[in-house]
Amino acid sequence: MNVIAGNSRAFSESKFSQVASYRYKVFIETLGWELQTKYGEELDQFDRPDTVYVVSQDDQDQVNGCARLLPTSRPYLLGDIFPQLLNGMPLPCSDEVWELSRFAAVDFNSPTATSALSQFSSEIAVTLLRESIACAAAHGAKRLITVSPVGIERLLRRAGFHCHRAGPPMIIDGHPIFACWIEVEPQQR
Repeated sequence: MNVIAGNSRAFSESKFSQVASYRYKVFIETLGWELQTKYGEELDQFDRPDTVYVVSQDDQDQVNGCARLLPTSRPYLLGDIFPQLLNGMPLPCSDEVWELSRFAAVDFNSPTATSALSQFSSEIAVTLLRESIACAAAHGAKRLITVSPVGIERLLRRAGFHCHRAGPPMIIDGHPIFACWIEVEPQQR
């Protein structure tokens, strides 16, 4: 497995298109999210030139995981779309708090891939999460906030990440999701 990180300019046009197509396959085709898309690619208003991506690839350079990182000092998913997940707490707005979103670790090319839900316990998911936290830390993050399906909580705890809920889970568009704090440990900074 190979992990690459950077903003959209750090990726070739074809690699960035592969990431957007991968997200479409995970979030639209597999999980059934109802999002605005075009050309079989999943991108939204938070996929900006300053957005940082962490992408894992298999030995054939096929995307098998992705994550999106945004500083909360600029518009971000939780702040603009899901503020209710913070249960009335103020929205983070700091260069030291980054949002982790569009996290996926489904290896569609693996013969053992069973479902999108199995991603929460895969080696790819744990490695991608570690790399995402390290990448955010390299950009000055001391904490991450994420909007996630409830299953990500198990991955975080099993893998030894220091995390806690920012509010109770809610059912939104038929999916149980919650906001979760992930602390960036000093060795990751």
